[in-house]
Amino acid sequence: MSVDTRPRDAFFPAEHAGPPGGWRARLHEVIFGIDTRAGRAFDIGLVAAILLSILVVVLDSVPVIRARHTELMHVLEWGFTLLFTLEYLARMATVRHPLRYAMSFYGIIDLLSVLPTYVSLLVPGSEALLDIRILRLLRVFRIFKLTLYIEEYTRLAEALAASRRKIMVFLSVVLMAVLILGTVMYVVEGPEHGYTSIPTAMYWAIVTMTTVGYGDITPHTPLGKAIASFMMLLGWGILAVPTGIVTAELSARRADRRHGAARVPRSCQSCGSAGHEAAARFCKDCGAALPAPEAKR
Repeated sequence: MSVDTRPRDAFFPAEHAGPPGGWRARLHEVIFGIDTRAGRAFDIGLVAAILLSILVVVLDSVPVIRARHTELMHVLEWGFTLLFTLEYLARMATVRHPLRYAMSFYGIIDLLSVLPTYVSLLVPGSEALLDIRILRLLRVFRIFKLTLYIEEYTRLAEALAASRRKIMVFLSVVLMAVLILGTVMYVVEGPEHGYTSIPTAMYWAIVTMTTVGYGDITPHTPLGKAIASFMMLLGWGILAVPTGIVTAELSARRADRRHGAARVPRSCQSCGSAGHEAAARFCKDCGAALPAPEAKR
């Protein structure tokens, strides 16, 4: 009898499906499954190994620790890398479509979690990029079955996707403001005050508008200081816009779910948009008048 190795949640789509039977199917059940004691132990052990490997990378960046324990850190780093390499190869060997898995989100993250150590043989220092292994902890949602967190993650992703056009328009306006005000500061202050080019002035405009204020470039003329003050005040309002856009989308979706029963299958005759509120008189997308709601049966 073959083992059912189909993915068990939305985080593991079809490219993670295993073979219909044999040792590969049994090993796949351990690596990708969470319903067995062996599968759960494997996943928990993997999370522990990821956390320890990240701790090694962080400690190795401390000069005092690196100087005293160079050999130990080197051995641990390569030990974890070889362990994750074997795990990656095992995943590739036990999925039904290895190439599809390799090109999936988790497949790419798994590969990137081992590459920096090998690349460091050619480019010293690149092993610090091993911190990308932290992304592998996204599996913790599946391992511990934190479905509520998965649902909130999905809602946030949907809200961000629905807000992308508004955010792109907002960013376009911000970039235009940065270009215009940066150019004005380049003309007003000039190279003698550090504004050596328009790109440099735009860098100053971004730093000022985001209220970061590094202080490496500062205005010296009264007019320049007035423009800088205006940009600081403008930055306060600008920073709140993306948050407001996403929050409004989240609130709208929450209201949609709360009042889902009040929705009727009414479509706009002009643009075809569906899912309008029972009390709505005009289309939410094109503004055309809506037909009268149908009585519920």
